Amino acid sequence: MTVVLLIGGSVRSGSVNQAVLATAADLTPDGVTVRRYEGLAELPQFNPDLDAYPLPAPVEHLRNAIAEASALLFSTPEYAGTMPGALKTLLEWTVGGVEISHKPCGWINPSTGPTHAVATYATLRTVLGYTGAAVVPEACADVPITRDLIGHDGTITDAGARDAIGRVMRELVARAE
Repeated sequence: MTVVLLIGGSVRSGSVNQAVLATAADLTPDGVTVRRYEGLAELPQFNPDLDAYPLPAPVEHLRNAIAEASALLFSTPEYAGTMPGALKTLLEWTVGGVEISHKPCGWINPSTGPTHAVATYATLRTVLGYTGAAVVPEACADVPITRDLIGHDGTITDAGARDAIGRVMRELVARAE
């Protein structure tokens, strides 16, 4: 069974990134299971002294979710020119484990800002490299999304954006299988 774990870099309720991931879940190929990682706000700051068994419960939950996944899809905002600290913390907790090693990863960058979050996604690529993840270039896309493209159900309504998100999901799933 192929499982794609969706990881948002924002702890904000109703964020554009959450809409991107909800849309990705809607567009997942048949026969693929999608799980959303919901524990970002509960993760403790990374501390190497705590990176030993027994792990803090939120870290154990994270690592188990990654271990059970066949692939990971990220969507994150940019804060202060780079990825948010909460997402960096999540990734720091994966360095000490092997769960993410060689796991296919992709992302959807919905930024419409002046820098288009280029530095954020460059940092994400760098940090994923340190974790041993397998970034799938065909599953990494810039899909600018404005709030007016988000429907009442929390998914993206624009056909072109939906097509691009669907392509990312198909590429990621193909690599995972």
